[in-house]
Amino acid sequence: MVAMASTANRKIETYEEFAKVHALLLAASGLPECLHRRLFEKLSGETFDGGNHFQIEPCEGDRQRRLVLTSASMEADSEVFLVDHAWTFRLSDAYKQLREVPGLAERMGSLMCVDVDVSSDDGEDEGNGELGVEETLEREVGEAKEKGNGTLRWLELEGLNIDDAMLVSLALPTRFPDLVALSLLGNKLNSAEVVVQEVIKLQHLKGIWFNNNPVLKNCDGKLAGLILKELPELEIYNSSFTSNFGEWALGFCAGIYGKDNPGNADHTSLYTVSSLDLSNRNIHNLKNKAFTPICLPSLTYFNIQGNPLEQNSVGDLLDLLQRFPCLRSLEVDIPGPLGRRAIDILESLPNISELNGIDASKILETGKHVIDSMLLPRLPEWTPDEPLAERIINAMWQHLMTYRLADEEKLDETSVWYVMDELGSALRHSDEPNFRVAPFLFMPEGNLASAVSFSILWPTQNVQKGDECTRDFLLGIGEDKQRSARLTAWFHTPENYFIHAYEKHSQKLFSTSLMPPTSQYSGTQSIHRQGGRPLLVYTDIPHVEEYLTHPEFAITNEPKDADIIWTSMQVDEDMKKATGITDQQYINQFPFEACLVMKHHLAETIQTAHGSPRWLQPTYNLETHLSQLIGDYCVRKREGLDNLWILKPWNMARTIDTTVTDNLPAIIRLMETGPKICQKYIEQPALFQGKKFDLRYIVLVRSMHPLEIFLSDCFWVRIANNQYSLARSSLFEYETHFTVMNYRGTINHKNASEFVREFEEEHQVKWLDIHTRVRKMIRSVFEAAAVAHPEMHSPTSRAMYGVDVMLDSSFQPKLLEVTYCPDCTRACKYDMDIVVGEGGVAKGCDFFNNVFSCLFLNETSHVSQL
Repeated sequence: MVAMASTANRKIETYEEFAKVHALLLAASGLPECLHRRLFEKLSGETFDGGNHFQIEPCEGDRQRRLVLTSASMEADSEVFLVDHAWTFRLSDAYKQLREVPGLAERMGSLMCVDVDVSSDDGEDEGNGELGVEETLEREVGEAKEKGNGTLRWLELEGLNIDDAMLVSLALPTRFPDLVALSLLGNKLNSAEVVVQEVIKLQHLKGIWFNNNPVLKNCDGKLAGLILKELPELEIYNSSFTSNFGEWALGFCAGIYGKDNPGNADHTSLYTVSSLDLSNRNIHNLKNKAFTPICLPSLTYFNIQGNPLEQNSVGDLLDLLQRFPCLRSLEVDIPGPLGRRAIDILESLPNISELNGIDASKILETGKHVIDSMLLPRLPEWTPDEPLAERIINAMWQHLMTYRLADEEKLDETSVWYVMDELGSALRHSDEPNFRVAPFLFMPEGNLASAVSFSILWPTQNVQKGDECTRDFLLGIGEDKQRSARLTAWFHTPENYFIHAYEKHSQKLFSTSLMPPTSQYSGTQSIHRQGGRPLLVYTDIPHVEEYLTHPEFAITNEPKDADIIWTSMQVDEDMKKATGITDQQYINQFPFEACLVMKHHLAETIQTAHGSPRWLQPTYNLETHLSQLIGDYCVRKREGLDNLWILKPWNMARTIDTTVTDNLPAIIRLMETGPKICQKYIEQPALFQGKKFDLRYIVLVRSMHPLEIFLSDCFWVRIANNQYSLARSSLFEYETHFTVMNYRGTINHKNASEFVREFEEEHQVKWLDIHTRVRKMIRSVFEAAAVAHPEMHSPTSRAMYGVDVMLDSSFQPKLLEVTYCPDCTRACKYDMDIVVGEGGVAKGCDFFNNVFSCLFLNETSHVSQL
């Protein structure tokens, strides 16, 4: 948050004026006071002199940039530099700006290294069909003849548009029966039957690759089993080790076997291997006749990250690794197959001097668990036909920074995101950074209207020429705020750790089932006053004041005189003291009702009582369950399931700061704009004439113990303005994915009875069946609160809640949220034909009369008990 002080509207000319106006901003930035005057000088002169001290260099195969010091040296806190903001925007405007602002997409594409496709020979002959394949085969045969006897044993036919018919016509088993390795990566193979028929004829195959072929999706995972059954000597299938892996697969990963040396039966070939990387090979069992100290006596470096190894116990694996005499450097997931703590691993393997790239003595000294060390960066990925704007949207989360404006009167509802210029964006992350960056809002005329945003950069350590300049992307965020998990936004963190956390969380949910509360009629007493005096109602809600005309109630302007307090504000002890409200007055709030009306508490309440009911989408509180969310995301990605999520602030209405995304770094980075839940998006909702919609129900609660709740006959539908779409660009379109148009957009009003009639006709369903399921779900929601939070009970509480519901494509209800003191403008404004129960018409002018008479007089006009 960037706070601003008020000042007279005049140009700042002296350092003293600058320091006074920007005092809060300077303090918030963390810039040492000794650099404040230097900052003023550079801001006044618009001095961008970073180019005189730094150089931007490409790295990671030109898919990242890094910043290097070119000055002879630079001491800590000795200088400050201005960094311009190349792009500043509200998130909802990002896609539109990239398409419409001249030159913006081109600059961002270059800055984020997504403007040029990664060079590859895979598509060299694309479009040439069979001719390209035959040319490739002739070249491969010619090379084999030059190197030996002409027997082709290693064949790569990648990205050549080979389909099923072409694969058969190539007759590879007849022409090349001695093949040891065959790569058909990136072709158009569809039929598992055809693929198996051709491949199993190659009885000498050790490795085969079908990655990026449609057949892998079409055969529902059965292709591997069919091939492995017929090719017992196969050691590598689609980059994964088979259960038959041995000397050849290890030699391939060690760089011994390849196109120039397809392999032989000489088991001494591994004797000289000192470095072996078996990461992400889907290895289940490492105990193997080829992986022994006898076969690999020189092994010094070993990487087994990303492998389940669930068929080996921790003790067996540690015992196996202890027997490698030269092993000094080890990379492994922590927690993982060798245990949950780095210290325990090192104590079991005393010869290891480096674990996950960190010196063993340092780990033992600091007690670090080493989850976030030596992580590979997340590099931008895209497909050749992906538009530049979409590439940028995907890649920008590695570069974005954010702030939110606030003055003396209010906090801005939406955050500002920005990308630093090329120099600032070249700063990479380090846990031990030598520079620090902070946003700074310069107000040259002393007011917000004149403000210009910059970032300021200064050294926090002594730096020498040639040193890489780094910053901490998570400055001030420790493990108490899930630092290791949040690093996943920029690095490939150990998936197994997060998957384990997710599986443990899921098991707990699926084993949860609490007894529901009693459903017997409680006989809550009417609070009719004797002598005919009406009940006095104090309210700050205009619709109640206007439409509550029942003769048993009267409006009063004095809270202390009222029998009933009906307010949109929280009635806490301070408010009671200030207004004279007592515990004997009835209030439209239940104690601890936050367990229903705050989104993270609502999910927790339901999960505590019901575990994971069908009507609640998978939901995670990102402040406490980020690891579990990452694990869920990884499992879905691994299994090819949809991965679209919606992020909602804990306690903001009107979809403020709500985002729909399938980008994991985006999910993590969006935590920076305030606490949120992350909920699985309903990708396939029921649609009304092609548009998304949701339903608002009104629930009246007389008692929480025993549970006595009523559903108003009045409900209304809220319909999006645009046709529903899952196109990536549509995720930024409010009127496509959101339905609340009261505050922006045009309201697409539809009478409930008309909607139900047309919906039944469109989908050939009975609304009464849907309504029955909705009633059951709403009852379950309040049962959860009654069971998980018995402290909600209060004899002087009566309340009305809004319950928002969506239907999926199977017409099953899904809970969206519960709101306190819902906006009932539509219920008051329009008469409604009742489409359930006994029918009839509910007059808008009587809506609050019916609500109050149900809650306080025990009448049941246009309501039904749940």
